[in-house]
Amino acid sequence: MSEQSATAAGQLAVSVFGLGYVGCVSAACLAARGHAVIGVDVNPQKVEFLRQGKAPVVEERIGELTADVVASGRLTVSNDAATAVRESDISIVCVGTPSAPGGGLSTRYLESASEEIGAALADKADWHVVVFRSTMVPGTCETVLIPLLEKASGKRAGVDFGVCVNPEFLREGTSVWDFENPPKTVVGESDSRSGEAVMSLYEGLDGPRFRVPIAVAEMTKYVDNSFHALKVTFGNEIGALCSTLGLDSHAVMEMFLADTKLNISPAYLRPGFAFGGSCLPKDVRALTHTARQHDLELPVLANVLVSNEAQLRRAVDIVIGLGKRKVGIFGLSFKSGTDDLRESPLVDLAERLIGKGYDVRIYDANVALSRLMGANRAYLEEHLPHIGQLLTGEIESVLEHGEVFVAGTKDKAVVEAIDTLGPDRTVIDLVRLPDAEQRRLQPGYVGIGW
Repeated sequence: MSEQSATAAGQLAVSVFGLGYVGCVSAACLAARGHAVIGVDVNPQKVEFLRQGKAPVVEERIGELTADVVASGRLTVSNDAATAVRESDISIVCVGTPSAPGGGLSTRYLESASEEIGAALADKADWHVVVFRSTMVPGTCETVLIPLLEKASGKRAGVDFGVCVNPEFLREGTSVWDFENPPKTVVGESDSRSGEAVMSLYEGLDGPRFRVPIAVAEMTKYVDNSFHALKVTFGNEIGALCSTLGLDSHAVMEMFLADTKLNISPAYLRPGFAFGGSCLPKDVRALTHTARQHDLELPVLANVLVSNEAQLRRAVDIVIGLGKRKVGIFGLSFKSGTDDLRESPLVDLAERLIGKGYDVRIYDANVALSRLMGANRAYLEEHLPHIGQLLTGEIESVLEHGEVFVAGTKDKAVVEAIDTLGPDRTVIDLVRLPDAEQRRLQPGYVGIGW
């Protein structure tokens, strides 16, 4: 990045606590963008390394970049936390968060850094923003770190100083390139002033930008990394099965990757209800059955249907937890706008509730008993033999009947009907109805995954 573009991005004084992989790269890249950066670490070897213009990590570009920003004076180092806070506008915490013995997250380094920064804030009159860039589970910042900052400083977060969570998306080996070309920039903020200041550090960089609640920002890194791990294991399990069957897995996956409409796309990644239909359950069963025939262990694929079943049980448990017996269900087909009932999770949901003694009424504009035929009719009669008493063609009939309503479709008429309900009746949303963010704030609304 040119000096001119870095200057145009706006200059701030930044202290970076923790000069390991993320901290070293963040410090050097921010300094290269024109910000005055002070690196802080308890390890004297790392501090001395950087003081000499040497990066404590080895990968492409970081060595020359570090040497350049140290030589220019834009990156300096210190082991004095109080001075670093006093001489900066923003403190970015990049300390490690290793696994604890039981598999949880150890926050001891985060806590130590927070106490140091908080003590320094006690004697600082100017506004200061504390930014956590370390990976931590949702709730850590608000329940552990902010209380430590407030106790040590005697001040209030969001009032006397700001707090943000700014996760990094850097890959080892290409971290400088990733910093300059981020897939996205995420800032969780205690207040808008702090969020604006942190976001300004990345002014001019590509990618979508998100300013969100602190816990949402904490969660995003875990979602990303878990999905990356899922992708690796999915690819490896397909490879193992293809190899067993004498197929070239790379030829198979080349075709899989070519589909950017459904496969490599946002499709199917919005949280909601269980999947169903004539294809997905059947094909997952067949593939895992083939693996078992060849004594091949595929734990991820073998548990896809297990996970789907758990999502169905969650919906049943929500209804049970409400303690009301009259249930209205909007939607019955596995896909809205069709009459396909084969392995519909909504049929399964209705069947389970009826089996537990619930008084159920169902409305689906596309499902009329008189029109059903073939596999659809056979499936419904097997799972809901008394469907004639349950299915109605009138929304009003369901509205008059229910104490609890399950939204399994976003059809306009259904949404309008739901909007007429008072707060004394509960809506369980399986499809994320329009304006769900506002609905979440209203009494009587329950989202299955939000």
